[in-house]
Amino acid sequence: MDILDLYGRSLDDFVARVRAVGDAQWAAPTPCADWDVRQLVNHVVYEDRWTVPLFAGQTIADVGDRFEGDLLGADPVASAAEAADAARAAVAEPGALDRTVQLSFGPTPATEYAMQLFADHVVHGWDVAVAIGADPALDPDCVRALAGWFAEREDGYRQAGAVGPRADVPPGASEQDRLLAAFGRSPSWQPSTTG
Repeated sequence: MDILDLYGRSLDDFVARVRAVGDAQWAAPTPCADWDVRQLVNHVVYEDRWTVPLFAGQTIADVGDRFEGDLLGADPVASAAEAADAARAAVAEPGALDRTVQLSFGPTPATEYAMQLFADHVVHGWDVAVAIGADPALDPDCVRALAGWFAEREDGYRQAGAVGPRADVPPGASEQDRLLAAFGRSPSWQPSTTG
């Protein structure tokens, strides 16, 4: 499965989980201790909004603070779906994955940036699912691809503070649980915990 297919699946899965959020669940806690469901979804929408100008060749300075603040408005589901569609179109544009994008830490191959976005959607999709009590199962193909990609990047992510300490999982844990642990999440996290 190629990057574009993986990325598209992660967008679809994330938006499907956002569609499942009940009206009373937007303030529910998530595995990201600093964010409730609405804040977490806003973070992913923020990433999706940045995707379009960065893939178009703009720099961080060009974009500035355009996407700061609440991006969800009165209809968070519609906002998330629209942002995902715009990001998908930007990444799928012919030649887009052959480009170099200007990220905060320097010029980066577009394929690497797309994988970072893929990771964000997969892991935060799980965050939303467990926060609202939905089915937390992730697409096995996405889990496998993400685990292979992240294995070489986990230490760098942790050193940069992008993920928390690796969680403990028992011997024989599923591939999904091992992936979540690598991203600093306890696979057994429940809304009543602070995990």
